[in-house]
Amino acid sequence: MMLTIPGFLTAEEVRQCREALEKAPWQDGRATAGDLAAQVKANEQLAPDDPLARQLGDFILDRLGRSDRFMSAALPLKVLPPRFNRYLGGGTYGNHVDNAIFSVPGTPHRIRSDISATLFFCDPEDYEGGELIVEDTYGSHSVKLPAGHMVLYPGTSLHRVTPVTRGARLASFFWIQSLVRQDSQRALLWEMDEAIRRVRTEMPESEAVPKLMAVYHNLLRQWANT
Repeated sequence: MMLTIPGFLTAEEVRQCREALEKAPWQDGRATAGDLAAQVKANEQLAPDDPLARQLGDFILDRLGRSDRFMSAALPLKVLPPRFNRYLGGGTYGNHVDNAIFSVPGTPHRIRSDISATLFFCDPEDYEGGELIVEDTYGSHSVKLPAGHMVLYPGTSLHRVTPVTRGARLASFFWIQSLVRQDSQRALLWEMDEAIRRVRTEMPESEAVPKLMAVYHNLLRQWANT
């Protein structure tokens, strides 16, 4: 399931993040890539232990907990601290699949990358290229969202970022281990949750509401891995 979360950050929050990132000490993105990924990766990243990366990462994590759409779609169990990248001057990232397991820096914990997330800090007109291309069983999907918008997509997907030929593309990216491992099951729960919200809004006194909620939570109880 691919899902967009519009307006995840406000315009003022985007402005503050972008202002900080434009002054950041960027490093070669290949420093965090494996052997195969390094061959197709040409971008810049903040070091995971950079104080700015930690500060902005904590800010994003706080906002995730306040986003009903994110919580419903991702059903997060663990979230890897957000990372930050920049593409400019032809920067690109060829086709690849993200690591299945990530270690949380400075801890003994590990996270399975069920869901990948990209949060955009630049508007589409700020740069040329830089589309996130995600391939799945239904074909290729091109994603280039307004600043403050976020996209979620399965961590199993083959994906790439096309070359940025003008301007700069600033983004945050991170991974989520979901309570529900299977993407198809998460998609069903998301659709059911959305339907329940509509029924509660249009028919708040309907006897169907508690029954639908019972089905939702019993499915979650069956499928959840904690």
